[in-house]
Amino acid sequence: MTKTNEISIKKAILSMLKLQEKNRYSTLIGIGPMSSNLLQASFELARDEDFPLMFIASRNQVDKDEFGSGYVNGWNQERFSEYIKKEANKVGFKGLYYLCRDHGGPWQRDEERNSHLPVDEAMKLAKESYLADIESGFDLLMIDPTKDPFQMGKVVDLDKVIDWTVELLEYCETERIKRGLPEIGYEVGTEETNGGLTTTDRYETFIQRLKAILEKKKLPMPTFIVGQTGTLTRLTEQVGKWNYANAIDLSTMAKKYGVGLKEHNADYMNDETLLLHNTAHITAANVAPQYGTEETRAYLKLVRVERRLSKEGVIKSPSNLHAVLLEKAIRTERWRKWMEGDEANLQVEDILKDKKLSEEILDISGHYAFNDPEVKEEIKKLYANLVVNGIDGQSFVVEHIKRPILQYVKDLNLTGLTTAIEEI
Repeated sequence: MTKTNEISIKKAILSMLKLQEKNRYSTLIGIGPMSSNLLQASFELARDEDFPLMFIASRNQVDKDEFGSGYVNGWNQERFSEYIKKEANKVGFKGLYYLCRDHGGPWQRDEERNSHLPVDEAMKLAKESYLADIESGFDLLMIDPTKDPFQMGKVVDLDKVIDWTVELLEYCETERIKRGLPEIGYEVGTEETNGGLTTTDRYETFIQRLKAILEKKKLPMPTFIVGQTGTLTRLTEQVGKWNYANAIDLSTMAKKYGVGLKEHNADYMNDETLLLHNTAHITAANVAPQYGTEETRAYLKLVRVERRLSKEGVIKSPSNLHAVLLEKAIRTERWRKWMEGDEANLQVEDILKDKKLSEEILDISGHYAFNDPEVKEEIKKLYANLVVNGIDGQSFVVEHIKRPILQYVKDLNLTGLTTAIEEI
């Protein structure tokens, strides 16, 4: 993939670490690419505010066609890469943007984990997925072998994690070099709270052991190491207890080894916590479901406008977007990961009979159904009904998504960061 400005993500992060020495602290946002509207919103904001973009695609969101592609627009890696390049050009974005694999590795597709694939087969599929990433121009690959279905609920086995991490990283580097492709970055570690990298001792042990093996094999150190700062997303809330002391300890430890601390599950944070990210020297934080929820809410606001116009007799045939999106979203069952307690195990048909719970699940999981043909048809009808009444629905959706992104941009001191990196 050809970009306007070729600064690798590894160089960008090293520049950010140098900027810290000049009292310039910023935290990049890893944005989950939930839809084409979100991509447009992100590029327009990054263009206007002058900051680098990181799009973090999980294997469930974007993957090879042979594996079922992804729920985001049915994209495989190549189509995802091409669409992003097209979107950047469309809005006149000439800054830095990075395609990032979020949670790559074995068992990271739901069906692989649910099928309890044997380790050899799961690793084989993971490597095939990574190869497609590399060939499609991804800039950062997260190596995450922590979803072993045979060890769920148990303390993460760091020996196993390190062995599989090195094997996958070595495979990716070998294939990249074989193809003569530019340097890419790697993200390692685990966000898991059950024995993950939650303490500085465990975090440093992981870094030291990984560093020793990578140096012996002449492999690069990662760009990011994930650490658990206390974040946890459930429903549409940040329910974790963010720990400043732990965050600053982990970031200081990471910087000592020339890597950045990456935080996951950073959705729905308040201003106070976000502002503290800079003084805690967190290099990047992932936000994904929040932006999908904001897009769902934008559609539902437009539906209410459409209904009002229908009641006034202005619109004769309103869309059925609310009902269609609600049912399709619930039937994806992807919302289960964001629920707690017995509700996470309820049957779909029982949920559909519970109006309040159905609306709650629509709020957190509508984005999983955006690519459904029936949903797309209803959105098209909604837009058509509104545009003849002077309302640009698609622009409203894009601007609605920008609101929470802009909060993070301002709080995390991202404005002007691209220029600052280029001047280092």
